[in-house]
Amino acid sequence: MKGLKVYFKEITFSTQKRLQLVDITWEVERAVRESGIKSGICLVFAPHATAAIIANEHEEGLMRDILTKIEEEYPRDGRWLHNRIDDNAAAHLASAFIEAARVFPVKDGRLVRGTWQNIFLVELDGPRGYRRVVIEVMGE
Repeated sequence: MKGLKVYFKEITFSTQKRLQLVDITWEVERAVRESGIKSGICLVFAPHATAAIIANEHEEGLMRDILTKIEEEYPRDGRWLHNRIDDNAAAHLASAFIEAARVFPVKDGRLVRGTWQNIFLVELDGPRGYRRVVIEVMGE
């Protein structure tokens, strides 16, 4: 096995809505290309307690369906104990169960994803003036 290489990149942006899907696919693919890594893995991580990362189709109806399902499962007006401190318990719960990271294979210098799989940051407590996503590519 050759030496392991690691490439690290952060992207930042703002969000406009309380619940929102932000397509970051092209930024992740760009990071994989910039890494020069031909075979390995790509970690996509949102270092926030009220955001998540998913992979799914970029189709407007489906995107609305995903946000609707999140609202159904984690209603903002639920009887969450955390709301006594900070009125965003639903965002914390959704982030915990959806998860803040995804890992994708890298093969032949390209991100491996399904034809209809785009990568999204799920904003659960917006709008936010500053959100970041960490992209780490590891391999050879």
